[in-house]
Amino acid sequence: MTLHDILETVRRVELRTMRLANDTMVGAYSSRFKGRGMDFEELREYIPGDDVRDIDWNVTNRMGRPFVKRHREERELGIILALDISASGAFGSVRRSKREFAAEV
Repeated sequence: MTLHDILETVRRVELRTMRLANDTMVGAYSSRFKGRGMDFEELREYIPGDDVRDIDWNVTNRMGRPFVKRHREERELGIILALDISASGAFGSVRRSKREFAAEV
């Protein structure tokens, strides 16, 4: 497999994902959903039915009653695919080079 073949394979993958991700909610936006995301949303008292995994034990210990941390749920996260096409990509096993393996992944 030549470098040109590998780049063509990667381009086809990129085009396919661009079509699938063509949605109005793609990109950076603030979600109205609270959930298991990474961005802190609020700290509030525990309400029966809250997930016990959300309890902030440090605050609960300080306040003497249970508190939960809520996070902004992330949806439709974008990704960036970077492929190293330097000369070191020609190295690999007998079956395939690092470039060929990366193109498959």
